[in-house]
Amino acid sequence: MTPHTDIITTGWVARLPRGWLPYALLARIDRPIGAWLLFLPGLWSILLGGQGLWPTVWLVALFFAGAILMRGAGCVVNDMWDRDMDRKVTRTAGRPLASGALRMRHAAVFLAALLAVSLLILLQLSGAAQILGVCSLVLVALYPAAKRVTWWPQLMLGFTFGWGAPMGWAAATGSVDVPAALLYAAAILWILGYDTVYAHQDREDDALIGVRSTARLFGQNSRPFLATCYMAAVAMLVAAGAAAQVSLIYYPALLLPAGLLARQVAQLDIDNPALCLRLFKANREVGLAVALAILLGRL
Repeated sequence: MTPHTDIITTGWVARLPRGWLPYALLARIDRPIGAWLLFLPGLWSILLGGQGLWPTVWLVALFFAGAILMRGAGCVVNDMWDRDMDRKVTRTAGRPLASGALRMRHAAVFLAALLAVSLLILLQLSGAAQILGVCSLVLVALYPAAKRVTWWPQLMLGFTFGWGAPMGWAAATGSVDVPAALLYAAAILWILGYDTVYAHQDREDDALIGVRSTARLFGQNSRPFLATCYMAAVAMLVAAGAAAQVSLIYYPALLLPAGLLARQVAQLDIDNPALCLRLFKANREVGLAVALAILLGRL
């Protein structure tokens, strides 16, 4: 595979004050795709549990801001755990902690600031959502350890990044019901699939340093595994719609995200890291297409 990095130091981040740039890179502000993917399961459940236009708009805004902050916090925790491993992987060697641009004390203070602002947002939500928000910190803290003890760290990421589904439903409705559980299952399966694609960027480096992943586990069998994950995710979305009693237009509207997922499966080349990154990033459009289907189903 061709060595590469996904760190972006050009564009708007290059115009930040010099001292701010390492913190922006630490929080992955240069790559907003992670914040989008964290936000989308929450968007699905807020729309599915819709409680009127302005309450929904308010919740969407809070979850979007929270996703940016918590994605940044998660990246800081991940890099604090992985700084020694990151130095040995081409794609991650330039990260601020791995490269020495920031020290652990800088990261700790920055993490505390991100969590403090996130807490202010969390306090705007319902009691049930607040409890779920606090519980999510356990997943954020444990996720970086998963690659050290299991071949399924992508599943752990699914539990973590998909947490917005039950939390968004709780924020919209005040409880956690069957539709939220089914949306959570859909999000977990979707994330398991797309993060396996993402992990193929590092497959060879991971093998050298002993990092486990579903990309290494399935290897050349990744296409059928990806197809299985995505088909099961769509099935869970169908079931969630049925449980929430959406209108019939929801089901044909799901053909758009299903088609986008099928295209990813068809195009997958596990030995092309640049393509794997593009396919991974294409999941923002998949998630937005699911949100559109839910919105149509609620009209």
